Amino acid sequence: MGKLLFLYKFLSSPRSIGSVTPSSRFLARAMIKPIDFANAKAIAELGAGTGIFTEYLRKNKRNDCKLVVFEKDDNMRNRLQNMYPDLSYYNNASDIYNVMCKLKIQNFDYILSGLPFANFPQELRDAIMDGVEKALKPGGLFIAFQYSQQMKRQLHKRFEQVDIDFVPLNIPPAFVYCCRKRDNLSTRQEQQV
Repeated sequence: MGKLLFLYKFLSSPRSIGSVTPSSRFLARAMIKPIDFANAKAIAELGAGTGIFTEYLRKNKRNDCKLVVFEKDDNMRNRLQNMYPDLSYYNNASDIYNVMCKLKIQNFDYILSGLPFANFPQELRDAIMDGVEKALKPGGLFIAFQYSQQMKRQLHKRFEQVDIDFVPLNIPPAFVYCCRKRDNLSTRQEQQV
């Protein structure tokens, strides 16, 4: 059912979906690999689609860890709400900081993204990334997959450290970016130099 919905949405609006098929379990494992679930208090997922990452996140997180899911497509978001009614759902990823404040979350430890940034105008990319940067805790991780390295330069400008992993067992093969936000100590040390 999820694959058919995904294909239908891709055919209806390829620029907002980004792929003809949902992410593979190999990509899902690569996306959650950097997460320290034992200590994570709040996680956000941007562009949840059919929910393969949502399923892994929900299964591995602690009971007291808040998981906030963003999905623009109403049908996909409603489907996820029916599958996992215990999570919080929103439609606009660029509102991540406002949603975080509304839910009284101090910061997100991890923000995962399946958004097709390559298909977005630069203004929208910047708005989403500004929100991500404000919402992510110092030292927190932004983990995103893309089908190209188009975002590499932009991510290097915003984050202290950017590691890139390649996942060939996905259609199409994908790059996973694991980006660490500067912690307050790094920022203070840079300002003193």
